[in-house]
Amino acid sequence: MADTTSNDAPHKSLILNAFVEIGHQSPGLWQHPDDQSHRFNDIEHWIELAQLLESAKFHGIFIADVLGGYDVYKGPRNLDPAVISGAQWPVNEPLAVVPAMAAATKNIGFGVTVTTTYEQPYHLARRLSTVDHLTKGRVGWNHDDRYAVAEEYIKVTYKLWESSWRQDAVVLDRQRGVYTEPDRVRQINHSGKYFNVPGPHLTQPSPQRTPVILQAGTSKAGKTFAAQHAEAIFVGGHSPAVVANNVAEIRKLAQTEFGRDPQSIKFLALLCPILGRTEEEALEKFKTYRSFGSIDGALALFGGWTGIDLDKYEDDQELRHVESNAIRSAVEGWSKASPGVAKWTKKTVGEHITVGGLGATSVGTPAQVADNMERWVKEADVDGFNLAYAIKPGTFKDVIDLLIPELRRRGLFWEDYAVPKGTYRENLYSQPGQSGPRDDHPASKYRWNAGVDAANHPVPEN
Repeated sequence: MADTTSNDAPHKSLILNAFVEIGHQSPGLWQHPDDQSHRFNDIEHWIELAQLLESAKFHGIFIADVLGGYDVYKGPRNLDPAVISGAQWPVNEPLAVVPAMAAATKNIGFGVTVTTTYEQPYHLARRLSTVDHLTKGRVGWNHDDRYAVAEEYIKVTYKLWESSWRQDAVVLDRQRGVYTEPDRVRQINHSGKYFNVPGPHLTQPSPQRTPVILQAGTSKAGKTFAAQHAEAIFVGGHSPAVVANNVAEIRKLAQTEFGRDPQSIKFLALLCPILGRTEEEALEKFKTYRSFGSIDGALALFGGWTGIDLDKYEDDQELRHVESNAIRSAVEGWSKASPGVAKWTKKTVGEHITVGGLGATSVGTPAQVADNMERWVKEADVDGFNLAYAIKPGTFKDVIDLLIPELRRRGLFWEDYAVPKGTYRENLYSQPGQSGPRDDHPASKYRWNAGVDAANHPVPEN
């Protein structure tokens, strides 16, 4: 499982996020005696995790979310494999824990998944603005992949966040008894195909106004949306070759179609590092983790991700030769990343997912894992990593104690936050003062700046 690369890999300072859920991420690993995932209902658990990760200068904590159980495997609508194994079940709402984590920290950012499917833009904009205030500008937002709706949805939020209030609307003038100047707050009067939102936004401008825009989808529609709107994009695959074309295509689209600096979009690859002081120690740790993994739970996740029920295949059936293109494609990618697997069956697919999911799993010494990360940067042009865990917080403690010192030795990770007590966006870009979207980002044209008359800056139509 170890990987090495030459020393001529580029020395790009990496962005590191912890990739977590308010529940269980790896099916069955909650049985490991050192795993604390079962504490996800305790606010102290999240405070401790945020403080631990901030002590190591992680850029952010990304909290993934799902809105339903995985019910394809052994289906239809059979939740039992997911429920029994704890395969991302149960899962709590992610935004609720952020203010508590923010109150116990000063620098680390927080990305959350909030779906556009069940949230109206007026209400979501208010919730995110509120949390951006409470965290002093340390929030990012990942939406779902209904891009036809999302295109209008995100423009409504831009209007609410950026155009409804002038930056200097709140004056707190005690002599005149004026809290907010009324001519500096306006309705957005959005009337579109999917939404009618008169406004005005109910919350005054927060430190970032628009939270950092995150995205995980790389479908054809998702790439176009990402090239226009995303500031950070999460990519998953078991080798750099799987994601390299998507990264290059989105960067090119951003520049040619939307006039954005292609390097302003930060790509973060999903990676689960299993670390040991020796390769043997890392391999033994990986073997132990897999022994706790639930194959049924992993195949429930696979069914939810792909819509494919692997239960209809025989236990020893070679999946590289089945009629399903989707299965063959997925397994072929895994087989290239793990050539030592002689035969890909339901069991080997399940074992592969139990630790690391659909992302890459890197097993080895700090030097070997760092080599692998450099290979991702060199071959796929990623800017950093979403670090998943096998056990929590043990995997992150290993990263802090073993991997980060090696990354710093190579000049691949900062010693401290670029902007102490800065916003998530300032530290994402290592750019003091970049609390709002960059000038080449579409949200910037919506911003109603201080001192500008409303007549000179009407709410943009699109």
